[in-house]
Amino acid sequence: MQTQERTQTSQSGLLPAGGDDPTRFDCKEAWYPVFYLEDLDRSKPSRFTLLGQDLVLWWDRQATCWRAFVDQCPHRLVPLSEGRIAEDGLLECPYHGWAFKGDGTCDRIPQQVAGGTAHASPRACATALPTAERQGLLFVYPGTPDRASQVKIPVVEPLEESPEGWICLNTFRDLPYDALTLLENVLDSSHLPFTHHRSVGNRSNASPVELEVVKTGKQGFQGIWAEGPRKGTLGRQDTTFVAPSLMWHDLTSKQFGRTLTVVYATPIRKGECRVFARFPFKFSSKLPEFFIKLTPRWYSHIGQNAILEDDQIFLHFQERYLEAQGGGSKFARAFYLPTRADAFVTALRKWVTDFEADPFPGEPLPPRLSTEVLLDRYHSHTVHCASCRQALTRVQQLRWLAAGIGAIAWLFLPLLLLLTGTTALLTILFASLIPLITGAVWLGLGQLERRFYEGRKIPPRNLPEKGDK
Repeated sequence: MQTQERTQTSQSGLLPAGGDDPTRFDCKEAWYPVFYLEDLDRSKPSRFTLLGQDLVLWWDRQATCWRAFVDQCPHRLVPLSEGRIAEDGLLECPYHGWAFKGDGTCDRIPQQVAGGTAHASPRACATALPTAERQGLLFVYPGTPDRASQVKIPVVEPLEESPEGWICLNTFRDLPYDALTLLENVLDSSHLPFTHHRSVGNRSNASPVELEVVKTGKQGFQGIWAEGPRKGTLGRQDTTFVAPSLMWHDLTSKQFGRTLTVVYATPIRKGECRVFARFPFKFSSKLPEFFIKLTPRWYSHIGQNAILEDDQIFLHFQERYLEAQGGGSKFARAFYLPTRADAFVTALRKWVTDFEADPFPGEPLPPRLSTEVLLDRYHSHTVHCASCRQALTRVQQLRWLAAGIGAIAWLFLPLLLLLTGTTALLTILFASLIPLITGAVWLGLGQLERRFYEGRKIPPRNLPEKGDK
């Protein structure tokens, strides 16, 4: 049996992430975010896969904390995530009703005779992993449980140092490429003007990018971009990579105040990761803060999903091309990196090689996915997001309501004209407007509904510019 601790307070960080070997980073010996707390449902178990290990996440109301078990009942190995939270608050297996306490011990075996003790055997225990709740995220520690409370949780330090005044936009998505590919991409600020042209970038802002790595080691690295983005108009940008899965850019400008771009890359399995993207702002003006607070979470997620799709397809292919040329350990031969714009990419790849930090060493990538699957939003985001699930249900309900009102109005139009005894043009036009308006609402809501299910096939950067023929 493995015990679990709820780690809510600040930690001393007595033990390094990645294990004690100074030459190797063990990716299991680290904390990873798996869900935003606001997206978890306390009434039922949730499933997540971390480093190839299927987990079940559930709310232990007796201890008032989230638990993480390996998603296998010790009886017949069925997934506990298909079970339920029983009336007494324990996690109940769907197959034979075995029930487990928060520490993994088996509380009851319904098939056991009165007085039996099989439930007390260590073999009857579920495997519990340490969990922690920090900065609105649920973290899980997949390594040695006894180390967990002494290994520092990778939080965003600027938010800890000055917690007041931040406004934060958050999103997440399951991505069809490796966590290392994601980190390589977000550490590379020079791609923004081109890849994200007309979404959050502009080609006209492209300029030489001179990056400098100022500190590096087993626990990550730090770097600076002295000139900063938009041709230096915003000021210096500092970058931090906290091994194995967290990075952030830190930018302070007179125009916008302080802005962080934070990314956690949680490895699900080879060729798949979950991104937690966070955008904390400290604005110099109150007006942007006012509008951000008015924006529904689901609406911002639609836009942020579109930004992720700007590079989702080509990154899925890029890592397969890299694998064909020897993989990440051969990056210097496979990539041509002649400028300092790629300094952070080089630093990341060297960190992986120097500390043997590939979370899936020797595993091949899965087969390529179709464009339709790569642009799927429902299974990669919507179904896991409490805000988007609720918004989608409401959109669907409103759509059917509009269709019903329009159909009723159309059916009763002849009756209305007969009862009024008039053929006046204004009356006919007024009565005809109802099905036309509801039809337009039905179509508009249909377009919105599709945005919860699928992304756009043509990214904004590839759309014709104004004046193009």
